[in-house]
Amino acid sequence: MGVNLTPIIVKRVVDLPALRGRALAVDAFNTLHQFLALIRTRDGTPLMDAEGRVTSHLVGLAFRTTRLIADYQMRLVFVFDGRPPPLKRAEVERRRQLRRRAEEEYAAALEAADYAAAFSKAVMTGRLTADLIDDAKRLLDLLGIPWVQAPGEGEAQAAYMARRGDVWAVNSRDYDSLLFGAPRLVRYVTIHGEEWLPSKGRARRLMPEVIDLETLLRHHGITREQLIDLAILVGTDFNLEVKGIGPKTALKLVKQHGGLEGLPPEVAARLPRNYDEIRRLYLEPEVTDDYRVEGGALREDELYAFLCDERSFSRRRVEVVVDRMRRAHRQRSLREWLTEAP
Repeated sequence: MGVNLTPIIVKRVVDLPALRGRALAVDAFNTLHQFLALIRTRDGTPLMDAEGRVTSHLVGLAFRTTRLIADYQMRLVFVFDGRPPPLKRAEVERRRQLRRRAEEEYAAALEAADYAAAFSKAVMTGRLTADLIDDAKRLLDLLGIPWVQAPGEGEAQAAYMARRGDVWAVNSRDYDSLLFGAPRLVRYVTIHGEEWLPSKGRARRLMPEVIDLETLLRHHGITREQLIDLAILVGTDFNLEVKGIGPKTALKLVKQHGGLEGLPPEVAARLPRNYDEIRRLYLEPEVTDDYRVEGGALREDELYAFLCDERSFSRRRVEVVVDRMRRAHRQRSLREWLTEAP
């Protein structure tokens, strides 16, 4: 879900060429869920191999991600979630229930041959299983694209990498990395620039957005700690929202009263009792220094064996991926040579 900060966000809308050559820590789970949601057949069925194994996420990584790398020289590092904090259990269960309901509605729409409705429900049914995650990591290894295993929240790890200067920004559709202290967040890094809206049954046009944390805080005259307090009022992955308080009202309350401790009694009484623990999750998250951001070698033979022989991809299409990554590796080698040249 992520925290809803949209009404108070200060953003800069750019085009993909503006991100050329940038290093981004990609929220892997967020991205893979998008691939599972949108890369489907007309009736909402995910793409599968000859054995019935889902491949929508591999299609997204193989064809969309490699275009960003080859055509825009982006340096992408995928960051995978680790163990969710205990406070996230309620949110995880809520998502399960929503998925189960969507699955029931999807089956009913298919039975009625209402394929538009079926697709709108299917996009909410994707399950990112351990096998799908392992397949994604394997494909990234074969492509030479680095990935990082976070000990806890992936967005916390990505924000940590951005704060250290190992990447320029975090790439995610959620705003949570700002709460974890990411200096920059880039949303909607996509080739086609569209997002499907299940509730409306249509797509909307998207452009990449760059959100600078310091600019956001300075614009509103608040600190990062106050932004976290604001998010707790609005609702996060670790707590329900305080009913009747949206982002603009929460901002006004935090600015007027300094933080959660200074809120009027009628509001303070509705706060989660463990709000200080939630704060610490954002301010002191579990992260690791054990990662690399440099790409590896393209392993062509193994890539063909995995995608063509095991996952039913056509060789012709995989040749397109190989050509892109060869080009990307040549560009990377040239950059490294120019950097080292006297």
